[in-house]
Amino acid sequence: MASPAASSVRPPRPKKEPQTLVIPKNAAEEQKLKLERLMKNPDKAVPIPEKMSEWAPRPPPEFVRDVMGSSAGAGSGEFHVYRHLRRREYQRQDYMDAMAEKQKLDAEFQKRLEKNKIAAEEQTAKRRKKRQKLKEKKLLAKKMKLEQKKQEGPDQPKEQGSSSSAEVSGTEEEEEVPSFTMGR
Repeated sequence: MASPAASSVRPPRPKKEPQTLVIPKNAAEEQKLKLERLMKNPDKAVPIPEKMSEWAPRPPPEFVRDVMGSSAGAGSGEFHVYRHLRRREYQRQDYMDAMAEKQKLDAEFQKRLEKNKIAAEEQTAKRRKKRQKLKEKKLLAKKMKLEQKKQEGPDQPKEQGSSSSAEVSGTEEEEEVPSFTMGR
């Protein structure tokens, strides 16, 4: 049989490479080191902390067994109990007031958001109508030029006819490319 000391002998572990100690000098270097450490093992799950829940005071008790009275002869320790209960109640009321104020501000913000949305939609409709009018005006001008060209017929030399067709094609190109004016 082998002695108990011989069975506890293990082969030596392979030595790890010595890691150099890097002290970050600013927040960017610290973030870089954290990212490098995460990217060494990309399969490892990264713990993402959940958003902390907002603090809320304990609700008041449904049934109060020890009712505070103003009778004479209350012990000296009762004042501290009363003071604690009073502080907790004031804290609860302050919390309810703060939540009411927050809800009021949220409602005002939603109203303002809706109002801005309606105003933006009205402005968009107005501009859309203006663009449509301009498009119709250009189309009408184009038709007028084509009718004018047909009425003049073969009397015009070829050079003028080709220049007028170039003008018509030029308006088509302008029509395709939208023109935006900034600052309005």
